[in-house]
Amino acid sequence: MSIDRDLEKIALQEQRLQFKQFDSEVAWAIGTSLKAAAEKRGVAVAIDIQLNGHSLFAYAMLGTTPDNQDWIRRKRNVVTRYHRSSYAVGLKLQRDQTTLQAKIGVELKDHAPHGGCFPILLQGTGCVGTITVSGLPQRDDHALVVAVLQDYLQLTDEDLALDSAAAS
Repeated sequence: MSIDRDLEKIALQEQRLQFKQFDSEVAWAIGTSLKAAAEKRGVAVAIDIQLNGHSLFAYAMLGTTPDNQDWIRRKRNVVTRYHRSSYAVGLKLQRDQTTLQAKIGVELKDHAPHGGCFPILLQGTGCVGTITVSGLPQRDDHALVVAVLQDYLQLTDEDLALDSAAAS
């Protein structure tokens, strides 16, 4: 699996996984679906959903730590800045053999270009918030969010999942 192939697939995810509307009811449905999906997989994650900087859903499963909340904050900062999935930003940096610190001077203590934060994209508007998961390897954090969004948006007949092999 190549980084370029993953980046193409993530761009497709971002194009397809867009909302007509997003509010606290949608956040609750997605947040509880993320929790249920993690439980079904037997994993523990922290979940955060924000709309325009306003927290609509937050949950930390048994087995997570305060460190997961910091990862959420740092991943969210990347998505808020770039309006792209935190995993896409990280893969692009990896492909280009650089870092956010080297590229634009931001501190790593405040930005984590690692998988797990996905932009809330409103059709015709753009990025209005973030959905973040922390607790798994970054590719799995990203995959969990995408799978739940794909199910919520009833796009389960589309091939939006990344290949299971890790990016090279």
